[in-house]
Amino acid sequence: MNDFFDNQRILQLIWNRKYHFIITGIIAIIISAVFSGPAFIKPKFKSTARVYPTNLWPLSEESESEQMLEIMNSKDIKIKMCEAFELDKVYRLNKKDPNYMTYLMDEYNKNIKTSKTNFETVKLEVLDYEPRRASDMCDSIIHFYNRKVRSMHKTKDFEMVTIAQKGLKQKYAELDTLTYRLDTIRQKYGILDYKSQVEKVTEGYMTALAEGRATTTGSSKIEDIYNNLADKGSEAYWLESRYNFLIEVIDSLTTQYEFHMTEYEKDITYCHIVEYPMPADKKSFPVRWIIVALTTFSALFAALMVFLIIDYRKKQDF
Repeated sequence: MNDFFDNQRILQLIWNRKYHFIITGIIAIIISAVFSGPAFIKPKFKSTARVYPTNLWPLSEESESEQMLEIMNSKDIKIKMCEAFELDKVYRLNKKDPNYMTYLMDEYNKNIKTSKTNFETVKLEVLDYEPRRASDMCDSIIHFYNRKVRSMHKTKDFEMVTIAQKGLKQKYAELDTLTYRLDTIRQKYGILDYKSQVEKVTEGYMTALAEGRATTTGSSKIEDIYNNLADKGSEAYWLESRYNFLIEVIDSLTTQYEFHMTEYEKDITYCHIVEYPMPADKKSFPVRWIIVALTTFSALFAALMVFLIIDYRKKQDF
């Protein structure tokens, strides 16, 4: 058994049976060429596209290309593709099969690939029995991707619009109440601007007292305002501060509302198409020469093993 795989013996065997190997190789080539033909293996055509993501929101530490891959590989886009192109019929699957969805997704993942390139673009590769359908499927993945991202953004923007609207409604209601209370104080007590009035009225009133004019008509009016400031000043000051704060909040909410409403009403795309898909003019699968080469090599190797065993047994018999 030690000399079973002896190199010299193997080379001698190959030379002695060279015609057997030649015939075996020719038969293997003919058979593999026939069985790898379209009559036995239906050819598939490849369509490719390359797209660059844009207008995406930053999420965690994912790059925009990784976000695009996540969305394109989402199950709802896969299901939309299967429905749009009736892939159950293309892949000859029975919808009544309990494992139908598993088989459908397996076939989808075999024939449709997405990957990120070194230049941060996303490459789409679709294999199908019809070149036009493969190209259309590439286009549809991009279309469904744009629709899904747009839907995600619109949902979030609509939430923000609703929140801003609710906030504005509450703040305007509070502002109306504050305005009414401020108007009442201003009309009834003459307090128009607490911070500016309190200093001047106090100064005027103290001057009148110092000069002995406290009983004059003008001084009496100053005293009334002074007393009103002492009685209602803190309330007026709080109302004015709250009023100014509400104006700032309303301004901020209005800015948010207008921004998100503008975003909600946008109808934009979320990728740049670097390479448009086109129908292929030659098949990509099966690669016939590889099948022929592997089959021929396997046949020759099997023949070598058989001849080695036969030769070894002959020597053992002697």
